[in-house]
Amino acid sequence: MGSIRVGIIGTGFSAQAHVDMLRRLPGIEVTAVAGTDSSKALEFAERLRVPKAYESAEELIRDTDIDVVHNCTPNDMHYPLNRLVLEEGKHLLSEKPLAMNSEESGILRRLEQERNVVAGVCFNYRHYPLISEARKWISEQKYGRPHMVIGEYLQDWLLFDTDINWRLDPERGGASRAVADIGSHWCDLVQFVLDSPITEVFADLRTIHPVRTDADFKEVEVQTEDCGSVLVHFEDGTHGMFAVSQVSAGRKNKLRFEISARTASIAWNQERPNELWIGRRDEPNQTLMKDPNLLSARAASFSHYPGGHQEGWPDALRNLFHDFYEAVREKKEGLPKRRNHLFATLSDGHRIMKLIEAILLSHRERRWVAVET
Repeated sequence: MGSIRVGIIGTGFSAQAHVDMLRRLPGIEVTAVAGTDSSKALEFAERLRVPKAYESAEELIRDTDIDVVHNCTPNDMHYPLNRLVLEEGKHLLSEKPLAMNSEESGILRRLEQERNVVAGVCFNYRHYPLISEARKWISEQKYGRPHMVIGEYLQDWLLFDTDINWRLDPERGGASRAVADIGSHWCDLVQFVLDSPITEVFADLRTIHPVRTDADFKEVEVQTEDCGSVLVHFEDGTHGMFAVSQVSAGRKNKLRFEISARTASIAWNQERPNELWIGRRDEPNQTLMKDPNLLSARAASFSHYPGGHQEGWPDALRNLFHDFYEAVREKKEGLPKRRNHLFATLSDGHRIMKLIEAILLSHRERRWVAVET
């Protein structure tokens, strides 16, 4: 059983996180890196002890020694590089969004099917132990059928009008910002837990700072949303609402949902990921702590340390990679599928693009909009 050789495109935070977590997996070798700047790629390779640094992403993708490519570039580079990876017949794991629009993501989904490769999108919040447990409870209707879900993803890193980042540029970040950047995580996560897609949306978005000031004191016009709220309907009949904000002081990464069912509610907060709250009407509320001895088998497999030892975002990313590379090894070695894989597929990523576009259309036209399938 040989090693699987991986190439990383990108040299920022995501790329470094990918390298760190890949090195926790047996049989995976991070062998190459490339970026938009060859000097940054060389520095990254030297600092993280990656054997090869390429002048361009295209060189890395066409290297026959590379089995899998991780795309950790800014949003506008996702589609062209993802397409080239798939056309080369390599396995792909892309940071979200999958592309800049649903036309592009639809092309990628078709290419994946044509080339018979394993391809996924990094929606890693799916891979916390207590998320797996919550999904199991909902599937088994432990507390009856769900009827409502509420939640939010709140940040503060763009609170001031002097906060500037490439994501503010729609040419690089896309037509949506807060919804696409963090709202997409909430939507993917809740659809995953409910095992039911969002079918209809009604959105109200807002740009708090239509003009910002950069480091050179130049004014920068902003077209994308800073915050907003969205009403949602799910295919299973559940109704809900979520809020997104990158301008909420004191909130760093508050990704939270609460699902109300017939006899109880369950809630999870990414900033306290080792706790699953269970709300009751006629008896005391409970908190299930992350402990592999208290979890179902699949959820316990995502927990790597004893109860009381905290696990967080890097561990969820590691779980995503383990799930993805199990599928890659099955494909590469012609092995039978061991179990259903939980990582987000290109079909999932394509549907998220459709959902983002429906939210933007709803906001513009002030009406309910169906999410295209």
